[in-house]
Amino acid sequence: MKIYPIETGNFKLDGGAMFGVVPKTIWQKTNPADSNNLIDMSMRCLLVEDGNRLILVDTGLGAKQSEKFYSYYFLFGDFTLDTSLAKHGFHRDDITDVFLTHLHFDHCGGVIKRDKNQLLIPAFKNAKVWSNDSHWKWATEPNPREKASFLKENINPIKESGQLNFIQKNAKDQVGFDVLFMDGHTEKQMLPKIEYQDKTLVFMADLLPTVGHIPLPYVMGYDTRPLLTINEKAAFLNEAADNNYYLFLEHDAHNEICTVKHTEKGVRLKETHKFTNIFN
Repeated sequence: MKIYPIETGNFKLDGGAMFGVVPKTIWQKTNPADSNNLIDMSMRCLLVEDGNRLILVDTGLGAKQSEKFYSYYFLFGDFTLDTSLAKHGFHRDDITDVFLTHLHFDHCGGVIKRDKNQLLIPAFKNAKVWSNDSHWKWATEPNPREKASFLKENINPIKESGQLNFIQKNAKDQVGFDVLFMDGHTEKQMLPKIEYQDKTLVFMADLLPTVGHIPLPYVMGYDTRPLLTINEKAAFLNEAADNNYYLFLEHDAHNEICTVKHTEKGVRLKETHKFTNIFN
């Protein structure tokens, strides 16, 4: 097995929304905001090469939305999915599986693209696309709170393409790694837990967006069940500290990986790392 971080682009979101009830005077120490109260965010995906399979975890925003849509998110930087794949010698047609942690647009937007006639088609023509039945139902029958994050043009064409598959309890038999299910951010978000080079790597998706979100009350305003997020995060971070897990950060624009430790104040940041400094 080989694993590669895949940068698909950076964007900005409102810092207050990202930290919920935590005051700006506190959260800006770790996630400084610009004059519009926006903080830097990444859309860092993960590529898992395992035998004949090439599994992409999440896809970023994609490139099919309107200029007006993208203007809301202040995209910056030179990263794209295709250039990041090419850096490691791959093309999107090499992808055999796309594993979507959940179906919010910044995680699944790249799974569907527009062709030259502006028709919506699969962006990974040779890939199975993995979700789970509970989250799929949640996303296709959205509640008013999340409706703006579940875009039909991202989701419906997946099923229409015939590529859609659902993760069952035997996730490791299906995709080659374990999956942790979390319900606080959205129904049945899936976090890959991968044993790699004698270490445990967990893809954090939106359970832990940035290192600034490690303290338990630091929960996004986007979460549908914030108290459940706190409980899920507490259980996971204690396990991560006990077992020295390496936490792969999808949304932290400045830190790829972190570890955590127990302190008198609870679990806190231990170290941050570049992916290539830990895994070779």
